[in-house]
Amino acid sequence: MSRNYAGLSRERIIVEALHIIAGRGLGGLSMRRLGDALEVEAMAIYHHFPLGKEQLFNAIAAYVTSPAAAGSSDTEPSEEEQEERSGAEETDTRPWDERLTDWAETYRNRLLEFSGALSLLVHRAPHTPADDAARALLHRAFTEAGLSEEGVGIAADALYSYCLGSAIHQVRHEGDEDAPGPQEARERFHAGLRALLRGLAAN
Repeated sequence: MSRNYAGLSRERIIVEALHIIAGRGLGGLSMRRLGDALEVEAMAIYHHFPLGKEQLFNAIAAYVTSPAAAGSSDTEPSEEEQEERSGAEETDTRPWDERLTDWAETYRNRLLEFSGALSLLVHRAPHTPADDAARALLHRAFTEAGLSEEGVGIAADALYSYCLGSAIHQVRHEGDEDAPGPQEARERFHAGLRALLRGLAAN
């Protein structure tokens, strides 16, 4: 097996781990199997994840819940990049509910894309730059909707829970004879989302 670890990065490890999870389930992921897939010795993975599988699981959970993760999991955005993203979000003049709808759909799609890792999110709440940006977006939108500071926190938690629950429900029933197709599932998600946002704004 090659000892040339050039090009081995945290993101490459995470992406390959997600491929294994997609094919074998979470229980099928081991450091040895991951090393074989990456064509490196398993110990090479510990260079990036010295605390082992739990640290890798935390990184996978952070990657799955970060819509802007692709291509950037090894480095956090610079201060200039964070300011540019924040400025773009603050100048978004669309109604608050449209902004939240876009965010919710993007977040749900990310969860469905990596559905094999959904069980990791039950016990892990990753704190990442992407999560900070999402929380800021939700805070601004719900504040514009007229919610109090306490209400904003409650609404944000409800929206996160709805997106995660919707993804879990869809994955759980995939293959059922009466399960809705992707388009109908998306329409149902949006119908529930509209009802949720109306209810939150009314309180």
